[in-house]
Amino acid sequence: MKRTAIASIVLLAGLGLSGCSAMTSTETMSLPAEVQPQDGGVAADGSIQSYADTTQADREQIITGYLTVTVDQPSDAAKDAIRIVEGANGRVDGRQEYAPANGDKGSSTLTLRIPAESLDATIEKLGLLGTVIEISTTADDVTSQVKDVDARVKSLQASVDRLTALLSTATDVDSLVSIEGELTQRQGDLESMLAQQRSLGDQVSLATITLSLISEEDAPPPPAPATFLTGLEAGWNAFVGFISGAVVVIGVLIPWLVFFGIVAAVVVVIVRWRKRREPRGEAPTIAP
Repeated sequence: MKRTAIASIVLLAGLGLSGCSAMTSTETMSLPAEVQPQDGGVAADGSIQSYADTTQADREQIITGYLTVTVDQPSDAAKDAIRIVEGANGRVDGRQEYAPANGDKGSSTLTLRIPAESLDATIEKLGLLGTVIEISTTADDVTSQVKDVDARVKSLQASVDRLTALLSTATDVDSLVSIEGELTQRQGDLESMLAQQRSLGDQVSLATITLSLISEEDAPPPPAPATFLTGLEAGWNAFVGFISGAVVVIGVLIPWLVFFGIVAAVVVVIVRWRKRREPRGEAPTIAP
């Protein structure tokens, strides 16, 4: 009897624990497992998706850079640059222009969005506007980020579709309220991910290049010579520049020298002529 009573008590306790566990599990899961969104980069079966096998051609990159060009007229060159970029199916996101001042010809700064596939050809055309003095581009690999966002968008979209289907079949008020609340949250997450997806797509498809158009007067000075050869070259260029400047000065002064020479010659001739015309005075007599 005692053994039978003890066995009955143990059996009842086990059933009670299993019932409590099932109840807790039921209360915690407000929605079926199939509507739970999968984490980005994780497959539906739970395996981790790897992007290591992505080929170079499939890489997603955000390209940024800057280009500085000296031109004769920055304002006119800016208009030509806009036509070049728009001809390549790009656009201008920003434009700053400075009017001529203190003897310079002003400057223009353009923020250009250029299609990545035609970036090199477009930069080459922009360089033909004048003389390129500085150029730099940087590519930031965002392949994993793009694929992660795409995976999250697909997962959230599937989750929203499942919740929408469940909502149409809900029969009791509690299930209806629970599903509607979860559906609203998933739709908000999906809209946020879609906005991030669009932003990444825009940055990947269109490179961002800052174009600075300056006049020759605004060009930065050449770097100081650092070696014997560069010093010799700088000295020779300075000597040639001095000789050229001296020749220019002499060329400017020659007409003035000729003019003043003629005037001086005329003055000398007149003075001599007047001296010849003046009568010579008689020698003074001395009284005895």
